[in-house]
Amino acid sequence: MTLCVTFLGTSGAVPTTARNTSAVFVQREGDRLLFDCGEGTQRQMMRFGTGFTVSHLFVSHTHGDHVLGIPGLLQSWDFNDREEPVAIHTPNGTRRVIENLVTATGARPSYPVRVNEVSPGDVALDAEEYEVRAFRTDHRATSVGYALVEDDRKGRFDRERAEELGVPVGPAFSKLHRGESVELDDGTVVEPEQVVGDARPGRTFVYTGDTRPTTETVEAAADADLLVHDATFTEDRRERAGMTGHSTAIQAAEIANRANAKRLAFTHVSSRYAGHEYDVENEGREVFEGERAFLPDDGDEIDVPYPDA
Repeated sequence: MTLCVTFLGTSGAVPTTARNTSAVFVQREGDRLLFDCGEGTQRQMMRFGTGFTVSHLFVSHTHGDHVLGIPGLLQSWDFNDREEPVAIHTPNGTRRVIENLVTATGARPSYPVRVNEVSPGDVALDAEEYEVRAFRTDHRATSVGYALVEDDRKGRFDRERAEELGVPVGPAFSKLHRGESVELDDGTVVEPEQVVGDARPGRTFVYTGDTRPTTETVEAAADADLLVHDATFTEDRRERAGMTGHSTAIQAAEIANRANAKRLAFTHVSSRYAGHEYDVENEGREVFEGERAFLPDDGDEIDVPYPDA
């Protein structure tokens, strides 16, 4: 089951020649989701081959570097005769801002656009086998982060044990794996727990958007397989980070450690570091205790494996 993350924009408020403003594309099997949509996102989608087939857009907050790509993307969909609806999820109280962006060209798109306001704790998207949940972040505007949390998967089926118990190969195996008991020809009843292991955890992807460090991020990112966290500044500008509602790379790493996240991606790196962005990564990697901390380049594609892979 695919869970692939493509970083379309990793710069801070101002783009650079190498980094666009904020946007992260997530493909989970057949579903394609977009987290934030800074100016130029649609061109990044073309450049890095993600395609345009997005059904849900999750806005962390309505500062321009996170939303100014929305009008152009909506218009391109219109030009391409899109018919499928799209949902835009946005923090509570920001519906009017998004609606104004939807109609920025003077007309509504010809396909349905639903604007859904969310508050921390809300399930923004309840999909088959996963949810996208909003959690509290701390920025200079009304903001939320988002956690994509998969349902637990079925335990592993022990075929050898099933055969030892006399279960015939075929539909009975599937029935047991679904959690249903099976009665054999001799009247013996085989229960699922005899041949199916414990449920296996799904994957968790967490995107903070712009934020100071928060306890809520730690909670949302508990054991996350990938945490994408604001890392706008290096540590010498920690005070500046706090004043502007951002985090340093070290603060992001500390949050990831507290959450026991497996991997950490630093993002929203200030344009002041253009040409030496990896100063941010290097600081954070000295603190992060997980498998890998990294500063993605625009276009980097990360596969998120299952915890037991």
